[in-house]
Amino acid sequence: MTGPRITIIGSALSGNKGASAMLEAAIQSLGERLDDPRFTLLSMYPREDAAQNPYPNLEILPANPRQLGVTINTLALMYSVLPFLRGTLRRHSRVIRALAESSVLLDQGGITFTDGREKFLLYNVASMLPALNTRTPVFKCAQAVGPFQNPINRWASRTFLPKAATIVTRGRITHEYAEGLGLTNLVAGADYAFSLALDGTECQQVSRHLDLSFFDEDVVGVCPSVVLQKKVDERGGDYVGQIVDFIGHLRAQSKRVLLLPHSVRTGTDKTHNNDLPLCREIHARLTLGDDLLFVDRELSSQQLRYLIGRCSFFVASRFHAMVSSLAMAVPTLVIGWSHKYREVLEMFDLEEWAFGHDTLTPSHLAERFAALEGAREEVKAKLDEHLPGVRARSIEQADLIARLVSTDR
Repeated sequence: MTGPRITIIGSALSGNKGASAMLEAAIQSLGERLDDPRFTLLSMYPREDAAQNPYPNLEILPANPRQLGVTINTLALMYSVLPFLRGTLRRHSRVIRALAESSVLLDQGGITFTDGREKFLLYNVASMLPALNTRTPVFKCAQAVGPFQNPINRWASRTFLPKAATIVTRGRITHEYAEGLGLTNLVAGADYAFSLALDGTECQQVSRHLDLSFFDEDVVGVCPSVVLQKKVDERGGDYVGQIVDFIGHLRAQSKRVLLLPHSVRTGTDKTHNNDLPLCREIHARLTLGDDLLFVDRELSSQQLRYLIGRCSFFVASRFHAMVSSLAMAVPTLVIGWSHKYREVLEMFDLEEWAFGHDTLTPSHLAERFAALEGAREEVKAKLDEHLPGVRARSIEQADLIARLVSTDR
């Protein structure tokens, strides 16, 4: 008898390394709890993911938005309403076969069914529907949902979120939004990426590309985000200029700076899930020197976490760069755009160290960073105190999924 099959959607190995961290944390943790599990990733970037896939038990199947929304959902609907075609559909569609054979679909979308992101609402629904039509339980791994004030989002959320077997909320604010919607299939958890384990080879791997003696002194990591750039620039700001000014300010204070993209797609200048072009633009406006290290390449989620852990402070705009920084107990300042940042920092009693993009100015950023420096020992103590509990809440997802899989078998 072969091991259980698990299908995953909403994450990736390439591009956003937060998605990679969630995916790999699931593979690691479920591999420890289940006997020879097989995983199938429904991938938005199948070619890139396949090229980076180190897992012999992970199958990559194409599922870009058009394929998912049209082809896969149509076939799954046919599977549901035309029972006499099920054998044919399973033979001719690898995705339908994977879903029909899976004990669970893990939906690892980081933020779904949220006001202000209505353009992603169809994708949020389309990610769940094929599993519902093949009668495969949907387990929504820790993510942000809500608020639900927009009528379209509220209707979609009320219609589809109750159909999930389990929704893991990754913070107090999300949990309160979900409870306010009347959902009862909730588990309060923490982001799956907190469970990501390093294997001890990261130092050797990273040292092939970077001179790690750079970290012999204190280093401030800076992780920009193209998502934040769009929001700042839409209101007439100059995100690139602000980050350039801040890095210049740090260097003027004799600090070393690591410029680090946490979302990278190799071989393309497209900016969706790709902060490398933005970081290159920032780097091009900086004076070169031995006090500046730019990671101008795609690294794995574990390698990035290792590098972030070598920093003394970290300034994050990418959500999972913040998660990695907190997971490595590095004092962190966050510039965000959603409640998803604040609710994670609340778990560490550190919510004061986040502010919104609407208040971003070089002077405000410099002031908040100076305050973080002054509170270094206090912040570090809170990280050390709360991190074990946050990790425990994160890894609890693996126990819940393993229980669901065992029940199915």
